[in-house]
Amino acid sequence: MKRILVTGSGGVAGVNFVRAIRAAPEKIFIAGTDFNIYYINFPDLDISFRTPRHSDPTFISTVSQIMCDHKLDFLHPQPESEAYVIASHRNEIPGKLYLPNKRIYELGQDKGSTAGKMLKSNVPVPKTFLLENEETIITAFNEINSSPLWIRARVGAGGKYSLPCDTAEEAVMWAKIWISKGTAKWNDFMIQEYLPGRDLAWDSLWYKGKLVTSYARERLEYIYKNVSPSGITGTPTVARTIHDQKVNEISEKAVKALDPTPHGFYCIDLKENSNGLPCITEVNVGKFHTSGSLWSYAAVKSLKLPWYANLSYLYVNIAYNDALPEVAIPKSDLYPPDIYLIRHIDAGALLWREDGWKERILW
Repeated sequence: MKRILVTGSGGVAGVNFVRAIRAAPEKIFIAGTDFNIYYINFPDLDISFRTPRHSDPTFISTVSQIMCDHKLDFLHPQPESEAYVIASHRNEIPGKLYLPNKRIYELGQDKGSTAGKMLKSNVPVPKTFLLENEETIITAFNEINSSPLWIRARVGAGGKYSLPCDTAEEAVMWAKIWISKGTAKWNDFMIQEYLPGRDLAWDSLWYKGKLVTSYARERLEYIYKNVSPSGITGTPTVARTIHDQKVNEISEKAVKALDPTPHGFYCIDLKENSNGLPCITEVNVGKFHTSGSLWSYAAVKSLKLPWYANLSYLYVNIAYNDALPEVAIPKSDLYPPDIYLIRHIDAGALLWREDGWKERILW
């Protein structure tokens, strides 16, 4: 029996990952960790542990000891913050990993560096300025010559420090709020062309430089978007699968621009410009989008797709065998188009189509 450890298992993405592994065609022993005393109770684990935060110097030794004590042979770090620390100490982990290397994480975490890599490889990105001071904001408004512009953090998730600003003065004031609080410096911000089109995501799994499979979706509604001045809160309550060759091509090219030999999960955020061209806004390295494993679960439990459509299980399977399965897996458009995933706090989750079909997958 496979015996795996999932760190950060109490977060929404971790709970979804565990749920997807429970839907696998074989029984797998799942241990899980989380630093939160409450959230560790959410996932369906065989055994659970509280650990220090990823920033604690004892985090790696604690995780390693758990793996040794309970004979766990594969480690899946769900949060990107934990995945980066584990990738940085991979020689200290007594088990299998399926992660990119530390350098690729560092490139992906910095959206400014990501934009630079995309430009060098002729991958479309919004016009971008990395802030040095308030003069950079004035320059951006003058050179882009449109409004609003999008100010955001170079590093961080959930729309951190993001706001569409109509004027340079507004953007300067927004940055100064966070600088005055001591939570940011000028060079923690970037400002970009505002992209008015579709909000898209592309999730992919790679093995030693080869694309294993992928799928794309459009985000339509965000959770509690009214509490964020930008309307972006990190995870959608409504999204639908799409088939779009241009999205597939641009996203695949973006991954290869960042990492010539991609290995593991790479999830892309895109938004269309005023001409309908999908532009890369972020590359999430070595992690699944929050709802990615929920799509995996729904694919096999509700849509009755083949076992490999459970991307979470496919990932574990490849990691254990250190080889691709001997089955034909589509490299793109893994899921059928126009399937909506609708979810919300205390409301469960369901799949829906515009013809009226629906099926609840979580209560």
